[in-house]
Amino acid sequence: MARYGKKAQKSVEKAMKKKKKGKLKSGRSGKKVKSRKQAVAIGLSEARKEGAKVPKKKTAKKAARKTTKKKTTTKKASKGKTAKRKTTAKKRTRS
Repeated sequence: MARYGKKAQKSVEKAMKKKKKGKLKSGRSGKKVKSRKQAVAIGLSEARKEGAKVPKKKTAKKAARKTTKKKTTTKKASKGKTAKRKTTAKKRTRS
């Protein structure tokens, strides 16, 4: 069973051709796309908008898990810190 439909394949092909010509631009920023992977991702997202057969994104779930883990570790680290003591400068004695 195929994961991607023909509509998705055509939209990725169009994105790759645009990338090779140097006309493919990313999202809101409008910067030129340099990487092949980014061109494929843009093609797949366009296919999703058109309603083509494309699997759901899996990376969004993994990224969310990593951020929650980082937040909990930073909270634990901040609790363990002790207040810094003020150090007074030593007075110099004349000899």
